[in-house]
Amino acid sequence: MPEPTRHRRAVWHEARCQTCSLSSLCLPLALELEDMDQFDAIIRRRTPLKKGEHLFHQGDDFTSVYAVRSGSLKQVTTEGGGNDQLTNFYLPSELVGLDAIDEPHYPGSAIALETTTVCEIPFDRLDQLSEKLPELRGQLYRSMSKELRNDRRMMRLLSRKTADQRLASFLITLSDRFRRRGYSPYSFRLSMPRADIGNYLGLAVETVSRIVSRFQSQSLVAVSGREVQILDMARLQQLAEEESPAA
Repeated sequence: MPEPTRHRRAVWHEARCQTCSLSSLCLPLALELEDMDQFDAIIRRRTPLKKGEHLFHQGDDFTSVYAVRSGSLKQVTTEGGGNDQLTNFYLPSELVGLDAIDEPHYPGSAIALETTTVCEIPFDRLDQLSEKLPELRGQLYRSMSKELRNDRRMMRLLSRKTADQRLASFLITLSDRFRRRGYSPYSFRLSMPRADIGNYLGLAVETVSRIVSRFQSQSLVAVSGREVQILDMARLQQLAEEESPAA
């Protein structure tokens, strides 16, 4: 293995689970300090990804899951007709690659939406360590369960909700994800362009723009570029949760 660069050594030195601000949200959540050292020892710190750079490509051999430390990623699956379907967004502390555990290859590509850092967790070593640390195994199961719930929620969203309800649900979900990370649930920046949001929600980008304008005229949100401010959380939540007339 080639000698790591000075920058890479610095990344290894600076990033440790015990000092990471996301440790209360990530896989080591339930671990004691001694056990956290064992978990920390299997992690590989990656150099930052630039915007548009792939963490992995669809079809690459599955070897690791990744915890996002900073920035954000999107997951894109290329279907048979050559169409790209955006299937997920990942924020700090979230795990990327869980959907490949039962397959030999990653089912989609993970692409950085902005400068992004991740911790690489080789799955074979994680699996071995989980056998010795039940708390770690439990946290891994909870992460996988959350991924399944999110998939079901997305299926309901696309099959039963109107376009306005889809975007309202998307904003409410993002708001809650930022809140759980200690950020404001009312004011945040979107790292993804509207075209990606539309692809994810099954909407044309023009439709997303029209809904954003309508939400602003209704004083639900204020949007400037990618900066979003939720002005009426209760009404936006009500819109997101109400049943579609076609349901």
